[in-house]
Amino acid sequence: MKILVPVKRVVDYNVKVRVKADGTDVDLANVKMAMNPFDEIAMEEAVRLKEAGFASEVIAVSCGVSACQETIRAALAVGADRGILVQTDAELQPLAVAKLLKSLCDKEAPQLVICGKQAIDDDASQTGQILAALMGWAQATFASQVVLADGLATVTREIDGGLETLEIKLPAVVTTDLRLNEPRYASLPNIMKAKKKPLETVTPADLCVDVSPRLTTLQVAEPPKRSAGVMLADVAQLVDKLKNEAKVI
Repeated sequence: MKILVPVKRVVDYNVKVRVKADGTDVDLANVKMAMNPFDEIAMEEAVRLKEAGFASEVIAVSCGVSACQETIRAALAVGADRGILVQTDAELQPLAVAKLLKSLCDKEAPQLVICGKQAIDDDASQTGQILAALMGWAQATFASQVVLADGLATVTREIDGGLETLEIKLPAVVTTDLRLNEPRYASLPNIMKAKKKPLETVTPADLCVDVSPRLTTLQVAEPPKRSAGVMLADVAQLVDKLKNEAKVI
């Protein structure tokens, strides 16, 4: 069984994001980039399933600029067998990425696609669901546990009221939540081995996919700064401010 794992190159989660002076986008100049944390969890789960004997091959896929090769190499270093880069300089939105992944799924015929529940840059949480719809596959989102057996996947997923357990038929799409696992660190020998693993590069045109943006960003702005708190003398003063200033009571 093949497992396909999309991995996205995003701004490292430890970096404080800055907005460009003209408000058109986030400033990426000299900013540390890394694999999306939810995609790291997805890759770890795929590698664990392979180590448990459920999968014969794990394929890492990234869509974007040529620098996304670094993200794929990071995935190869933790256990993926080969990588595919869909190289384009165009702005990729969830629908376009899902269409690219569909074309690759038609070509590679994986039995399972595991992807992060969302990317930390746009927080769209759409790509996995759109891919499942385009493929006509079952889906289980926000997974905190995945168990494979007899052509079925039993997925425990996190919902607002607690946990929900689904049983879905393969092939399927699963999106990962934080509590599914803890990603491993790549060892130096595996990082060196990853440089020799196959990495194929294709373009959206090769996959017959139009990636033209459907949405236009009008403005990007930082959230307003919170005002400093005020120390109050007693409950009566608090009630007065809530009533006369905040007007919430």
